[in-house]
Amino acid sequence: MKNTKIAVAKISSVDGNVTENIAVHMNAIEKAVSVGVSYIVFPELSLTGYLPECASNLAFTVDDKRLQPLIDIAKLNKITVGVGLPLLTTGLPHIGLAIIYPTGRVESYAKMNLHSGEETYFSVGDKRHSFQLNNITVANAICADTNHIEHAKGCAALGADVYMASVLITAGGYDADTQLMSSYAREFNMLVAMANHNRPTGNWDPVGKSAIWTKSGQLICADESHNALVIAERKDNDWIGQVINL
Repeated sequence: MKNTKIAVAKISSVDGNVTENIAVHMNAIEKAVSVGVSYIVFPELSLTGYLPECASNLAFTVDDKRLQPLIDIAKLNKITVGVGLPLLTTGLPHIGLAIIYPTGRVESYAKMNLHSGEETYFSVGDKRHSFQLNNITVANAICADTNHIEHAKGCAALGADVYMASVLITAGGYDADTQLMSSYAREFNMLVAMANHNRPTGNWDPVGKSAIWTKSGQLICADESHNALVIAERKDNDWIGQVINL
C-alpha cells in the first residue's frame, strides 16, 4: 500500500450557523493539507450542529451552493473531505455525510441506524458507502451505525481497510461506544477512526476524544477540549498515529 494519511477532526459546531462552521472546517482542512492528509472526516452534523428539529430547514443537497468553499479547497489541494450535514430527501431528511473528492464531485452517505428519538426528524439510509483512496478501501459510518456490528461487518465484506465514523458521543456513552469500535478493528482487521464534537451542540454535551484504533488496540486519542486533528499514517504495512492541535 502507498503511504496514506487519514484524519478525523475534533471540533465544535455553532448551532445553526453554517457560514461560521464552514470557516472552522476550512481551517482544519488547511492544517490537514499542510501535513499531507488525503482524507479528513468531521463529526456528525458538523456543518449545522446537532439540531434535529431544524434539520429540514437546514438540509443540503449534494449540489448545494453552500458547499462550494469546501469543494474549492478540496480541488485546489487534492484532498478528500467528509462533512456532516442533514441531507434533503422527499420525506424527512437523512443524517448524512457529504464526501467531497479532489475532482469536485460530491457523493453522500446516509446514516443507516438512528438513535432512539431521531426517527421523529430523520429517515434512515439504506446503502453503505465506500471508496478507493490510494489503493486503500475506505468505508464511512455515522454515530449509531457503529453500535450495530452488522454495519461494520458489511463494510468489511466490501473490502474496507479503513472504517471512518462521524459521531456525537457524550461522556456517558464514550467507553461503551469506543469498546465496540476497538472490537471492530480487531475482529475485521480494519483501521477504525472516530471524529467527535468537543463542545455542547443541541441538547448534548459531547466529550471530544476523537480516536483511532488498529487490530492491536488504540493507536491514538485526542483530549476532550482542544480542536485537533487525529491522524493515522500508513507506513510499511503499519499505522502511525499523531495528534495536531488546531
